[in-house]
Amino acid sequence: MGYIGSHGVAALHKYKYSGVDHSYVAKYVLQPFWSRCVNFFPLWMPPNMITLMGFMFLVTSALLGYTFDAVDGKQARRTNSSSPLGELFDHGCDALACAFETMAFGSTAMCGRSSFWFWVISAVPFYCATWEHFFTNTLILPAINGPTEGLMLIYFCHFFTAIVGICLLPEVLNGGRKNLESQCPFSAGCHWYMVTNPSHVVSLETIELRPDLTYEEEPVDILACEVKELRNKKIPLVKVLWRNHKTEEATWESEEMMRQQYPQLFNKEIPTYTVVLFIMIVFCVIPTVSFNVYNVYKVVQARKGSMLLALAMLYPFAVLMGGVLAWDYLSPSDIMGNYPHLVILGTGLAFGFLVGRMILAHLCDEPKGLKTGMCMSLLYLPFAIANALTARLNDGVPLVDESLVLLGYCVFTVGLYLHFATSVVHEITSALGIYCFRITRKEA
Repeated sequence: MGYIGSHGVAALHKYKYSGVDHSYVAKYVLQPFWSRCVNFFPLWMPPNMITLMGFMFLVTSALLGYTFDAVDGKQARRTNSSSPLGELFDHGCDALACAFETMAFGSTAMCGRSSFWFWVISAVPFYCATWEHFFTNTLILPAINGPTEGLMLIYFCHFFTAIVGICLLPEVLNGGRKNLESQCPFSAGCHWYMVTNPSHVVSLETIELRPDLTYEEEPVDILACEVKELRNKKIPLVKVLWRNHKTEEATWESEEMMRQQYPQLFNKEIPTYTVVLFIMIVFCVIPTVSFNVYNVYKVVQARKGSMLLALAMLYPFAVLMGGVLAWDYLSPSDIMGNYPHLVILGTGLAFGFLVGRMILAHLCDEPKGLKTGMCMSLLYLPFAIANALTARLNDGVPLVDESLVLLGYCVFTVGLYLHFATSVVHEITSALGIYCFRITRKEA
């Protein structure tokens, strides 16, 4: 059974791409640069080849990948070889690039389990922009958007962390994460690639004994703070976690005494990625998503349709997000902390399938059954969640080792995406009489 019906084949012949980028950076800086770059490519080189090369460059150079991704459309117009396949191919690679760029930045900035949230803030506006395009027939990017300003910020931070390291500013807190340098000489997130199976790792700590065989308790973190009010004064207290003790064994101590004896507990640092995450959410994600929702609302109102039905197209992505977060919450192995790249890779491929199905439905004007077809990428998550639940009933040991389950998740999503991509490319090239990696001259 193919992905494109007879009505879709007819719609492909009529489809014309439309897009608008209101970014001032793109208009006055990047577009002139890209217009010069496209002249370096020979006229015989197909745009889809440039797209694929740009995607491959993400592994070695994000800037080259970004440039190639921007030039492919100009090459298509330059060689008169624009087609619906080009849009699907370009946006499909962009959807996967969200995952690969996240993994690259997660390694550079030592994000650890926070790497997943960088994928989230790239995937959410991407999916919403695709959803908006489905209704408005025009891909509209606001003045400040993720594909332009957001990526520029990420690239800047790649260089920034190389120069100043992974911590940005000193911060005085009564609680929070431990001092990065006290945990390991590289960073708090550096252990994600070293641990293969957390259940097999034995934690060893050296305890210095006094001559009388006693040892000094050492605080490692501040978990909370409060102010105890007496009749005539207020006493600030902090909840201290001590080394070799569990969280429930933390004790309340005088903040003043702790500041005098252990000032290092209060001199925290803000990781660079935390600042970047905040800036991107405030200045890129929220404005872009709000812009998308507003544009869809205007179209739905003009057509006298239902906004609830329009919002229902977001639920496959919401289920994907909720399923992965539920799996992580129930996981006895802390999958996001110990295997963040595998989680991002598997989820990124599932996300690419969702985006690809929505784009294909738009190209072929076949929205019927779209949400059901998109849910194929979610079939693995119930098994993963159920396996994590078995650990709750079996003293923390899941039925199947979670590292194997996570590898299975990646294999499943790779297979699903490859089947979708190869099948759709074959169907579109056959329907339009074109080649994917060869320019077909159109008859006048």
